[in-house]
Amino acid sequence: MYIHELKDWPHFYWSQEKLSKLLATVRHQQGRLIGHMEALGFNLQQEAILRTLTADVLKSSEIEGENLDAQQVRSSIAQRLGMDIGALKSADRNVEGLVEMTLDATHHFTKPLTTERLFAWHASLFPTGRSGMTKIRTGSWRDDSSGPMQVVSGPIGKERVHFEAPKASRLVGEMKRFLDWLEDNREIDLVLKAAVAHLWFVSIHPFDDGNGRIARAITDMVLARSENSSQRFYSMSTQIRQERNDYYEILEHSQKGTMDITPWMEWFVSCLGRAIEAAQVILSNVLDKAHFWNKVKSVKLNDRQRLVINRLLDGFEGK
Repeated sequence: MYIHELKDWPHFYWSQEKLSKLLATVRHQQGRLIGHMEALGFNLQQEAILRTLTADVLKSSEIEGENLDAQQVRSSIAQRLGMDIGALKSADRNVEGLVEMTLDATHHFTKPLTTERLFAWHASLFPTGRSGMTKIRTGSWRDDSSGPMQVVSGPIGKERVHFEAPKASRLVGEMKRFLDWLEDNREIDLVLKAAVAHLWFVSIHPFDDGNGRIARAITDMVLARSENSSQRFYSMSTQIRQERNDYYEILEHSQKGTMDITPWMEWFVSCLGRAIEAAQVILSNVLDKAHFWNKVKSVKLNDRQRLVINRLLDGFEGK
């Protein structure tokens, strides 16, 4: 039996006692990281944000097995942030769509999440109306015309079903309940709300495809609310990508479990803590880059030389 089939669905609960110390630690980490970043000048802050958002978009796709062109992603984000990084590379529509959704989720984090906004996100992810070779419903809930929505793995004929989502006939009601809860301002720490929202959304699995990427965008939106800031200095998607096997394992366990989601909440908050710690690497790289350019400021370099050096410092490879 799946979690959405339980009679007390979706009344999630967890052990506050088990989470309180973890949550306090992560809240402290959030504050400390924001403090470090605010001490940087505007240009270095922007560079850190650009790196974080680029990693977020790339890794959210990698989790789903799709590898995007890093330079396209970086260029698309830089253009939208109004940053001049030189020799911008035009991005394809799939990249633009994912970047658009990511920035809408984080830059407009105070804006309510509605059905229409979700449909717009979904349509932007699949501008051709196809996922690979397969035609899908875009900008609307799935209709299960090809059978029940299942998360499967393994070769054809030997598939393993990890999860089966609620029937399409339930989606309007399920999503209304989810969105009403998401915008309800009752007392719940927003880090915990991000954790619940992620599990709840992927357990409804309302779209033909893109559910994981949209779940992570919702997560980023609620985390931005938790900090009351659109500036992203850490990437949850990057950390989830690094721990992808654990992520899928705890998801499957939770979706086949009870309404007590304490193990999921513990994993999510711990993963967030590790994501924030990993952001120190981005901060260090940004400072190293600034230090390098300060050292060579008297050296005459043309635009092409600067572009090549920046690419080396950024660590990006072409496709």
